[in-house]
Amino acid sequence: MKIQDTPFCTVDWNQVAPTEHPGETGMAYWRTLEIGNIRVRMVEYTPGYFADHWCNRGHVLLVMEGELTTELKDGRVFILKPGMSYQVSDDIAPHRSHTASGAKLFIVD
Repeated sequence: MKIQDTPFCTVDWNQVAPTEHPGETGMAYWRTLEIGNIRVRMVEYTPGYFADHWCNRGHVLLVMEGELTTELKDGRVFILKPGMSYQVSDDIAPHRSHTASGAKLFIVD
């Protein structure tokens, strides 16, 4: 990831209005900053959230609260707890996530 055209800035995530993104089940709430060539998000998944698609986009994802299960299309499954992250490039590992208990994430892509 090369971060371009992004001046130094701070973000009070509590002041960023969330947008709703329904999953197959449950809801995702995104607080999003798009700046330069990156998207930075605070994402909250409700308990029972299950993504409605396989994602091919690259991410750096950090679990801040809760527990997140991420499946890769090849069948591998990873369980991430607070303080754990994953990193993946565009178009190399289609993935989708779900959570039984809910999760709060910080994502850069």
